[in-house]
Amino acid sequence: MPMEWTGQPEPLLTYDEALRFLDQRINYEKMGRDRLTKAEWKLDRMRQLLALLGNPHEKVSVVHVAGTKGKGSSATMIASILGAAGYRVGLYTSPHLERVEERIAIGGMPCTEEQFAELLSFLKPNVLAMEEELPSDSRLPGGPTYFEITTAMAFLCFARENVDLAVMEVGLGGRLDSTNVCHPVVSVITSISYDHTRQLGNTLESIAREKAGIIKPGIPTISGVLESPAREVIAEKAHAAESRFIELGQDFSFDYEVSPGDDLLASLPRCRFHGSAIDTYWPNTNDVELAMLGRHQAANAAIAVATVGELCRQDWRVPWEAVARGLREARCPARVEVVQTAPLVVVDAAHNVASIEAFCQTLEECFTARRQFLIFAASHEKDVSGMLRVLLSKFDEIWLTRHHLDPRTYSPEELFEIASSLGEKSTLRVVATTAQAWQEIGQRAAARDLVCVTGSFFLAAEMRAIAADSPIMAQPREQTAVPTTPPAGP
Repeated sequence: MPMEWTGQPEPLLTYDEALRFLDQRINYEKMGRDRLTKAEWKLDRMRQLLALLGNPHEKVSVVHVAGTKGKGSSATMIASILGAAGYRVGLYTSPHLERVEERIAIGGMPCTEEQFAELLSFLKPNVLAMEEELPSDSRLPGGPTYFEITTAMAFLCFARENVDLAVMEVGLGGRLDSTNVCHPVVSVITSISYDHTRQLGNTLESIAREKAGIIKPGIPTISGVLESPAREVIAEKAHAAESRFIELGQDFSFDYEVSPGDDLLASLPRCRFHGSAIDTYWPNTNDVELAMLGRHQAANAAIAVATVGELCRQDWRVPWEAVARGLREARCPARVEVVQTAPLVVVDAAHNVASIEAFCQTLEECFTARRQFLIFAASHEKDVSGMLRVLLSKFDEIWLTRHHLDPRTYSPEELFEIASSLGEKSTLRVVATTAQAWQEIGQRAAARDLVCVTGSFFLAAEMRAIAADSPIMAQPREQTAVPTTPPAGP
């Protein structure tokens, strides 16, 4: 019998007990998705777990958002716009930066520790039952994974709280992602570029096919994919599914403007959206401000607005004022996030070549600085050479280090070898810890310098915490150079 989820579960876990139970499950985000095999990457466990819970995903209207980059930002913007229009909206995103509860939010507020523990209390007996069913000699995971459990928790939370709509961000790929059990009212694909090639394939066509796996028969699809041949793959899939296909560059577009100023941080960017997917529902639009910086975020905003336009076609009521307010208020931590001024400190979670390129373009458009410093760390399975090839020509000095929230991190010495082989001109500094990198930059940075952090979600989370605890005190003038730490011997 499906477990009753309308009352209080027994026994009720404490928050610490809930975290311990969840952390004991297989977590490919920290183990490395290169460990994820085709036998383990499937939807059977997810469907079984949800069936034991009474299929809460069938009780929730969903906007389903996939993409190599931009999916978290677009999902956040969609939720913010609908919230500004007065709807009660759930938002599921991943990974989290500081606390796992960040993944599940309603009305822009993450679930509380108490809510998180209660949700996991409903799931625990079912997870244990599924683990006990597995033959003892099986080499496959013994039950639902970390991501499957948090996804089920999100569906359960949104069903229990009777949200008007849930915006669900895909974790990996699309076709076989745990979120792809949902029944969306709109499917969204933001972009296609190279990432997770072991699971998704090493061509843009193969990656696009996996992302296009979220397209459902008769359900409209919004696409921000511009590059061939990925665009054609998605269009073909939508056509085969008889899905109404709305795409950037054809049915909607945007103008983006940022005004440089005397301050290090320019004024907020402004956007104007147009095209049939916009004008049909809001014939008298005006420019809107974006809280999220960068031309790539303007593209994400256009995708969000087109998605909301499709909802208006389905009789949702969203005035243009709500669109403007939602975009002005939407924020994603660690997406070109300014965490300090004088010196200006910007944290970004970019971790593939395309997102690093977008990050650097945003820096050029939105900031002016005398010198630019960078703290960089990255995980294995990422294109570190490609990322460093972009970054080395942009920064005066780069601190290569390791983050400590993920065991897959490159050592600083490995990063030094890769960076040195590329032959660019940045001054490289090798440091053992992020705290040491922060301390050394603190001895160097003056008020009009720019300090950036990028390369990994895990690095972004670690450095946000360090910056909050120990802000850099700007030096009155340029300090004596810190000696480059030599790399470790062979």
